[in-house]
Amino acid sequence: MSFNHKSLTRRDFLNGVALQSSALALATANPSFASAPVNYPPQLTGLRGTHKGAFEVAHSVAWQGKQWPIPNIQTDRDYDLIVVGAGISGLTAAMRFQQESGNSARILLLDNHDDFGGHAKRNEFNVDGQQLVGYGGSQSIDTPSSYSPQSRQILTDLGIETERFYRYFDRDFHQRHGLKRGLFFAKQHYGGNKVVDNPFGWDYRNQKNLAAIIKQFPIDQDSQNALIEFIESQQPLLTNWDQSQKIDRLRKLSYAEFLKQYAQLPQAAIDVINNSSNSLWGIGWDALSVLEAIRLDMPGSHRLQLTVSDFDSSEAHDEPYIFHFPDGNASIARALVQYLIPSAMKGDSMESWATSKVDYNQLDRAAAPVRIRLNATAVNVKHDQGRDQVNVTYVQQGQSYRVRGQHVILACNNNIISHICPEVSHQQTEAIEYAQKVPLVYANVAIRNWHAFKQLGYHHLQIPQAELFHSIALDFPVSMGNYQFSPSPDQPIVLHASMTPTTPHQGMSGREQHRAGRHKIYGLSFEDFENDLFTLLDGALGSVGFDVARDISAITVNRWPHGYSYEYNELFDPVHWGPENGPHILGRQQLHRISIANADASAFAYVNGAMDAAIRAVDEQIKLG
Repeated sequence: MSFNHKSLTRRDFLNGVALQSSALALATANPSFASAPVNYPPQLTGLRGTHKGAFEVAHSVAWQGKQWPIPNIQTDRDYDLIVVGAGISGLTAAMRFQQESGNSARILLLDNHDDFGGHAKRNEFNVDGQQLVGYGGSQSIDTPSSYSPQSRQILTDLGIETERFYRYFDRDFHQRHGLKRGLFFAKQHYGGNKVVDNPFGWDYRNQKNLAAIIKQFPIDQDSQNALIEFIESQQPLLTNWDQSQKIDRLRKLSYAEFLKQYAQLPQAAIDVINNSSNSLWGIGWDALSVLEAIRLDMPGSHRLQLTVSDFDSSEAHDEPYIFHFPDGNASIARALVQYLIPSAMKGDSMESWATSKVDYNQLDRAAAPVRIRLNATAVNVKHDQGRDQVNVTYVQQGQSYRVRGQHVILACNNNIISHICPEVSHQQTEAIEYAQKVPLVYANVAIRNWHAFKQLGYHHLQIPQAELFHSIALDFPVSMGNYQFSPSPDQPIVLHASMTPTTPHQGMSGREQHRAGRHKIYGLSFEDFENDLFTLLDGALGSVGFDVARDISAITVNRWPHGYSYEYNELFDPVHWGPENGPHILGRQQLHRISIANADASAFAYVNGAMDAAIRAVDEQIKLG
């Protein structure tokens, strides 16, 4: 379905790319944003994330084998440390190195994007004079009690006290407003649009009217009955399996295949459930094991008579998922920038960061000990002849430049490293390339009010058999300092939509689906994403008065073809692989004065994975002196 509303033409960006004049128009129309520069990246809407201009140089090297010229003359001064990549890992590496080497240490960070933070991206909107912010990538501080002492110290040094989120995150918001989780069955696959309760939450077994809800699903009656019987029955399954081999067999059996082969559910019933894991893993249940289904207490898993402790001895941390800044982990990236370049952002507490602005003119000042150079893509990283310095060639606006550092940390996309660093061996290259980053798209939709969600009674909608976006939800209810979350349905709010492109039920492994998904989203335009959002919102909310032309103020689509770091999947990978063991250990091997730091190098797609990798890489270099 294609929408072509005249009132939306201000958001029909040229080929999906936001024009800087759009930001200027916002700043002019809304006085509270008037002081923001035209090129202030968080305000840019349209197609963001890996935006136009951020990836072309890297692709020319990795895909076409282009050799960019290396300048004969060094074009910048020497640095004590050069960091390739200004995401959380790169910024943490700069912070750690400064702490170890002193405030006078000369540090240069290079990043191919027009903003820092990597996937920790901030999106800003102004809706009818009211400021809204949202997260465009890295979402929350997950389970801070599990952080290493070193990563916890980084948070402490930045002034982040996670206990405060118990005050800032409104955990009663949804219940207070009568909002539940729902399933949106779109007419492309189900003949008509329908929204019903989503009964498959963490406490689905306590759902008193589960059968009645499933009877509302727009699937055939036999599929409804089979699903109800499968979930409500207490009859054990697989009782004829040898108990000594049961766990190993379930580890190598996908949950979707289990549902089909052993629970004998029709495909229509499986399709309702399959993409419920996409937000967590980036793939559906066709590519995740039955053991993972038990861990997440998926429907029917109780009938296997196994508990997580039977096969998983990892330490459990019981913490709520509430450690979320209004702009997600972009606040951590901004705090790191403030730590390294104090003049870049005002505010002396975590409460001030939600409404503070970064002065991007302060990031790359010649007199500053720490410099962040944006729109700069590294294309060659190599020791000099004596191996006591490292030359780094980067491209900015089509021109090659060369700088030199005593130490270099590669905190960039892991898969580009072997293409820009000729000293990486064939064996290390193979280890690096084993992992396939999880592609994803996070779209933020600023709307003028949320009456439709209130009237419908849902805050989150899962979309079975989604074309693009598989979920749409009201943003997290977090208020900090001067930033207040939307207090009533009359007020503007940010909707967050998620897409992780998959190819389900085709016999593809998770890595194969990630690779295919990456190519898919590179080929999608902003208009493709926009039309899908219009279709979903119109289909789910149109019956209760939501009008996409009237109620949507702006859309930012954060596209991440190289998204979250790959975590080993027991369905396809050896069971003993994990953060402490696997190809990534060889892949992150130190190359004398070059070390590797990113969440990929930790095989752990969370903030502490990025931070721990940065700390390890800096410690490797400090030992060299």
